[in-house]
Amino acid sequence: MPSTRPFSHPLAAGLFLAAAALAWAQQAENPAVDQAFGDFTKPGSPGCALAVFRGGKIIYEKGYGLANLEQNVPITPQTAFDIGSTSKQFTAASILLLEKQGKLSVRDDIHKFLPEIPDYGAPITILNLLNHTSGLRDYLTLFSLAGINLDSVTTDDDALAIIARQKKLNFPPGSEYLYSNSGYFLLSVIVKRASGESLRDFAQENIFTPLGMTHTQYRDDHTSLIPNRALAYDAKDTGGYELDVSYFEQTGDGAVHTTVEDLQRWDENFYSAQIGGKEFLAEIQEPGKLTSGKTLDYAKGLGIGTYRGLRVVSHGGSWGGYRAQLLRFPDQHFSVACLCNTGNADTSALARSVAESYLGPQMAAQEPAKAAPSPSAAQGDAAPAADSPKLSAGQLAAYVGDYWSEEMRVTYRIAIHEGGLVFQEIIGPDLVPRPARFSHRELQPTATDEFRMARPRWTFRFSRDAAQSVNGFTLDAGRTQGMAFVRTGSRPPAGEM
Repeated sequence: MPSTRPFSHPLAAGLFLAAAALAWAQQAENPAVDQAFGDFTKPGSPGCALAVFRGGKIIYEKGYGLANLEQNVPITPQTAFDIGSTSKQFTAASILLLEKQGKLSVRDDIHKFLPEIPDYGAPITILNLLNHTSGLRDYLTLFSLAGINLDSVTTDDDALAIIARQKKLNFPPGSEYLYSNSGYFLLSVIVKRASGESLRDFAQENIFTPLGMTHTQYRDDHTSLIPNRALAYDAKDTGGYELDVSYFEQTGDGAVHTTVEDLQRWDENFYSAQIGGKEFLAEIQEPGKLTSGKTLDYAKGLGIGTYRGLRVVSHGGSWGGYRAQLLRFPDQHFSVACLCNTGNADTSALARSVAESYLGPQMAAQEPAKAAPSPSAAQGDAAPAADSPKLSAGQLAAYVGDYWSEEMRVTYRIAIHEGGLVFQEIIGPDLVPRPARFSHRELQPTATDEFRMARPRWTFRFSRDAAQSVNGFTLDAGRTQGMAFVRTGSRPPAGEM
């Protein structure tokens, strides 16, 4: 009886791949698009993969630069990248598909699935997690504050534990919007507890496989191998590059690895509704609202807005040295996917530039350029005042000491170095200093008992007891506000630390 299995001779497979590569190489060039990626075509440079979608088809795709600097492997449209926070739309989609299956409601209190999260006196709903209105402190910021670096191996248990130790919220649930990776990580835990399988497996079965996204997965094991994966890099001040790849294993807020070609299949679902149906598409793109009634420009894992007069739906990603952007113009059935493996790539600007090459005649006049807010301003942190108070050596000495955070279980050591107050180091609960990139950073006085660090932009607000001795401080660090530290001891200020 003749075999009904498809012909899979290695030579045939090789000829197919060669033909596909040749077809890609022979596509018409687009100099206007390629010009935007010129910096990534220099010898020895990491770079980007680009694909342009229109009417359900890829109309232009190309790779620029290297996926692996050590092996001199070029980037192609088949190269897989970590897309960072661009992953959030797949997490949101998984939650909404579970809602369609009757296993949860976005109006559910999260404690139904997450009893270990403290009761903060007001309900936090799954919807609050989806649109960043929960008030939960950002766990990635918490990790950083605790001296945990990107190249450390962390798990779901580690992330859940540090979130569950937080005694306060940034704000009452629903009252404000503040982007928080904690919410989307917790959504991955909810998926697991509601469905009985990991987010990786649920998304594979319900999204990636049905859409034919054969090169897409949530990476929840730092030892797993991903074919054609680009490594990620940061440029060094001294020239050249260094590796910048995360070993975190938790998912939800990020961790999807995919290609620009697979993203086309997901993008097209926003027109075909193959996965989820029309109601699903409406719900995932419905902007969130605050309790005040204010409508947000963020839906569920998607930003909703306009660019030069055209409606856009988009989300960027930044993780380690990876950068990503999926930019959709729904009324034009047009999208740009841009995935890069170097930390200095501005994928949002690149994607907009590519879109202008195709949609320029349909766009309004160029919008006036606006000064980009500083990282501190974007996080509600003002720059130090020009008339900052000047403190004597004796006054500075009052702040020197060790300060313990029960929520992070670490000690911060404040010292004097070269005549100024500095954040010296983080000490773990085992009394061993933890390496942190922001150690030995100067603290500038900005007000009475208030100091600020320039990079990262942290604000220390010290408190005093009845005898006017400094007894602790609260720390504001962008997406984490009001972290309490209690003074545990003083160290002699004499000498240099």
